[in-house]
Amino acid sequence: MGRVKLQIKKIENSTNRQVTFSKRRNGLIKKAYELSILCDIEIALMMFSPSGRLSQFSGKKRIEDVIARFVSLPEHERGSFSIKRSKN
Repeated sequence: MGRVKLQIKKIENSTNRQVTFSKRRNGLIKKAYELSILCDIEIALMMFSPSGRLSQFSGKKRIEDVIARFVSLPEHERGSFSIKRSKN
């Protein structure tokens, strides 16, 4: 039996939203760690919970060093990334 495909939309119940955030935050940090090791990259991850609490992760270097490197890049080199959203 496969997984059920979830519709990506805001979770209205605040308790469920916080629980989902906590679980997915841990998974995202694990993936960031794995990517930093496997690909030997500098990585910085910052996120704020629905309650406003900061969570952060950085690989080999301090998060401040990675952010400083990003900020020092010329704007045209920073690039942009966007996710295409499906209309389902």
